[in-house]
Amino acid sequence: PMPLTALSILLPVYNWPVGELVTELHRQATAEPGLTVEILAFDDASPDTALHAANRAALGALPGVEYRVLPANVGRAACRNLLAAAARHPWLLFLDADSALPDGQFLSRYRAAVADDSAPLAWIGGTAYHPTPPADPALRLRWTYGRAREQRPAVHRRQAPYAAFTLNNLLIRADTYAALGGLDERLGRTYGHEDTALGGALAAAAVPLGHLDNPVLHVGLEPAAAFRAKTEQAVRNLVRLARTGQPGAVASPLWQLAARLKRVGLATAARRALALAELRLLRNLDSEAPSLRAFDAWRLLVVLRELVRG
Repeated sequence: PMPLTALSILLPVYNWPVGELVTELHRQATAEPGLTVEILAFDDASPDTALHAANRAALGALPGVEYRVLPANVGRAACRNLLAAAARHPWLLFLDADSALPDGQFLSRYRAAVADDSAPLAWIGGTAYHPTPPADPALRLRWTYGRAREQRPAVHRRQAPYAAFTLNNLLIRADTYAALGGLDERLGRTYGHEDTALGGALAAAAVPLGHLDNPVLHVGLEPAAAFRAKTEQAVRNLVRLARTGQPGAVASPLWQLAARLKRVGLATAARRALALAELRLLRNLDSEAPSLRAFDAWRLLVVLRELVRG
């Protein structure tokens, strides 16, 4: 294990102002004795050119910070792989651009974790959400899902460490990331489950994965319609990965349930029953009080439509 003395912080950006996050990361890095940090923020050719200019203006004066707009949209996996390829330091920290740091000790906590001689080569810090629901009802589904499914303390994540793998707030050795081949770009520019594939690769290679209570706050909540569209694409990607035998996807409870229904001959009946309820499910998901049971039922319908035709 190598102490955390040189770090590349990698931010894939798409239509998001990153000045506040990068400025705070830079402030914490500068305050850490014996730590060399570079911050790379690559915008994946997002269409808002005014935002590009604002990001350039916010980051331009910060030493060790590079903001780059890619010439064409390459997608989430390829953007992260480009960031990793450009990084110069032995540790990589992947953060989503629409994050906020929990406090002034964010980088210090990672350094303390890695200081142990037996420290793992990869760490998940976790994700948190504001405790109060957003005022806009359109954002409630994303907030409800995040609070219930993504905001999990390290003690719970450690019980099934690879199942709790996320790309946001992932600290990993650069040579480990390279040895795993980085993120699988075969899903193309679609959304979802790039992390499932990499988590499965970590597990298959028996790379120890540490879990830490060092969550970033997810502030970029999408409206329900956008979140549903992303989820639908992610579920289709899950099916594609599971059909190839990818371990992380095969272990997914959603896939397991759908596969069990198919095995016992109930998949077609379940798909038809859920299709009849679809409008009611969607109305619930777009409401002020969305139910995660409705969300899971709708996701199961998406899987069954991929598995069962007619």
